[in-house]
Amino acid sequence: MGRSAAFFDLDKTIIAKSSTLAFSKPFQAGGLISRRAVLRSAYAQFVYLVGGADHDQMEKLRQFMSQLVAGWDVATVREIVAETLHHVVDPIVYDEAVNLIAQHALAGRDVVIVSASGTEVVEPIGELLGADHVVASRLQVVDGHYTGEIDYYAYGEEKARAIRELADSRGYDLERCYGYSDSVTDVPMLEAVGFPHAVNPDKELRRAAAARGWPVLVFTKPVALKARVPLPPAKPALAALAVSGAVAMGGVLWANARKRRA
Repeated sequence: MGRSAAFFDLDKTIIAKSSTLAFSKPFQAGGLISRRAVLRSAYAQFVYLVGGADHDQMEKLRQFMSQLVAGWDVATVREIVAETLHHVVDPIVYDEAVNLIAQHALAGRDVVIVSASGTEVVEPIGELLGADHVVASRLQVVDGHYTGEIDYYAYGEEKARAIRELADSRGYDLERCYGYSDSVTDVPMLEAVGFPHAVNPDKELRRAAAARGWPVLVFTKPVALKARVPLPPAKPALAALAVSGAVAMGGVLWANARKRRA
């Protein structure tokens, strides 16, 4: 019998906000973006929290964020993120998600975070939560600056492909695995596992979950993560967290659901 794992999306599944847009104010304080850009980011966060956005809206956001980060100095971003990471992320982690992750770990399952946000934010959060592996987007860097392009995009069908690749390399039996996400763009990811769950689902995912008989979970209680898990010291690897996630968050695409595995 193969091993089992639990695959979690990050934004609105483990944490209560977009991990990317939550960093707009620290970047303004660091002189990277203007007050007008902060206001636009706040509006994008509002749209995201209220129920997500359709493909056209998300594409506009992706273009906005791509233009915004292009040319940013990596060292400056690293310094800002290292100083503000736990202040921004710590208060917005769902207590229900922390408990669920702990339950899966106690059951002997690997915990894997699969997110369109940048690897610089997903990896430290994953380490903090005791995740065994993360799959995340990677932002392109040339000569110490962000180009605004993405080297690897972890969204839609790519999440499902990454999960299947992990299953092959780590010996997971996907029919015994669990999946959690809030977005209809993650239908392929949820269909890749035997026990999919919709968490705080957008309208389209709620509809898809109802049609497929998937359980719907509602997470409502953010908890200070440092009250649950000791926070590690800031590391340079926390670098471009909001930047990578910024472009990735805006680049989600609508995915056509495939038939569930027999």
